Amino acid sequence: MPPPVVPATLQLTTIPAAAVLQGIRVSGPVTRDQLVASTGLSAATVNRQVHALAASGLIVERPDLCDAGAIGRPKNPLTLDRDSLCVAGIHVGARRSVLAIADLGGRTLYSHAVATPAGPTKAAVEALCAQLKELADRFSGRRLIWGGAAIGGAVDVDTGVVDHPVLGWRHAEIGPILARILGVPVSVCEHVEAMAAAELLLTHPRVDGGSGLFIYARETAGVALTIDSRVHVPGRGAGTIAHLPVNAPVIAGGYARLQQVIGRTAARTASELRGIPVTASPIVDERARVLGESVALLRDVINPDSIVVAGDAFSAHPDGLAPVQAAFNAATTMSWPLEITPSRFGVRVQESAAVVVALSVLYADPVAAVV
Repeated sequence: MPPPVVPATLQLTTIPAAAVLQGIRVSGPVTRDQLVASTGLSAATVNRQVHALAASGLIVERPDLCDAGAIGRPKNPLTLDRDSLCVAGIHVGARRSVLAIADLGGRTLYSHAVATPAGPTKAAVEALCAQLKELADRFSGRRLIWGGAAIGGAVDVDTGVVDHPVLGWRHAEIGPILARILGVPVSVCEHVEAMAAAELLLTHPRVDGGSGLFIYARETAGVALTIDSRVHVPGRGAGTIAHLPVNAPVIAGGYARLQQVIGRTAARTASELRGIPVTASPIVDERARVLGESVALLRDVINPDSIVVAGDAFSAHPDGLAPVQAAFNAATTMSWPLEITPSRFGVRVQESAAVVVALSVLYADPVAAVV
């Protein structure tokens, strides 16, 4: 029987083993006493979780890291086992896909991009999954414990089946095929939701309020909502912001949809029609304004505590996010200021999405995940 497809768990959970594992990931090397202080769990509970996590091969004691000058019986620091295990993930893009192998802490061991295959759906999916398997096999000294796929379109997280209109994929069984080829459990997730989850699970916690927007804009545009350290996953699939109306005289000749003006294709078309370089100020300035006004519209509707953005469309301007922020400030109707923050993964945001989908179930319930 093939390994299962398991829905990704895009949140920080309060399960004791998960809290201890996250504490070790964020602060390690760390002692049991320090974990008691950081997690709020009792010493007995922390000890039980440490024993269970060590027995599962997820953490190790490091007596070599003890403070040589400590008084009394030394307390062995704990770290993740970054040497024995790995996960494999893929971010499927419209033109290119990113394959990644990562250790238990989410650190990428190797990644590279490949052209997303064209042709019949099943053959294209199998080709991508086989390439990921080939990459994972290069790390034969590690035990592969999970696989993940982050992809646009409509994702059924329970079955791993995807409809991707841009690629022309209908009922693409990426979850079952990936599980069969890798030989381990896998999770499949909408890609912008996965990017938002990476900000929660693979970095040091932000000091923010309880809600946030994550907005991605490249050739496609998407948005995810986080509430109390959890990515909201709508029961009927991710929403879309591609249809937001925008005024873009330079790029689109007037009013258009956000999807039509943000990408490189739109910029090249505007460049050819108007006889100006694709990096000319009128084009990049207009795109920054459109993005800032669109983000302001979303902010005014949802009123989040924080906003994180990612994707080439946001980073393409020579002045970075400054013109986007200026357009946002001019357009928002809310009275209190809010700074737009770039993703902490930068150009590796697709890679982070692939990795976090492969790690999310493990970090939600680590002992059960590796049984």
